[in-house]
Amino acid sequence: MTPFGEAVRRLRVRKGVSQKEMAEALNVSPAYLSALEHGKRGLPTFDLLQRIAGYFNIIWDEAEELFLLARSSDPRVVIDTSGLPPEYTEFANRLARRIRDLDSAEIARLSAVLENGGKGDGKAS
Repeated sequence: MTPFGEAVRRLRVRKGVSQKEMAEALNVSPAYLSALEHGKRGLPTFDLLQRIAGYFNIIWDEAEELFLLARSSDPRVVIDTSGLPPEYTEFANRLARRIRDLDSAEIARLSAVLENGGKGDGKAS
């Protein structure tokens, strides 16, 4: 499941509607909505994002958060390393092969490095 799929599911459960009911209201198939929630589909269109926000009648801040989650939830990531040093391409490929083997603590450490702009290990001194 992606962060976006998890957020949509929480909104749907909070509203008390089934995937089938929501899919019908958004004019998409229940299979598509299920795949979107489970992270088996890529980024939804901006139009669909707007319809989802309208369907749940969420305020602008919550809608913006949902849109940001959608942008960071594409399950098929492409990393363009063209023009970068060879070690960048090697790292991207190693990460792609090993991502499923990383535990949540390792993901948290890598995320901290990214949050800190690549400086340090993300631990407080």
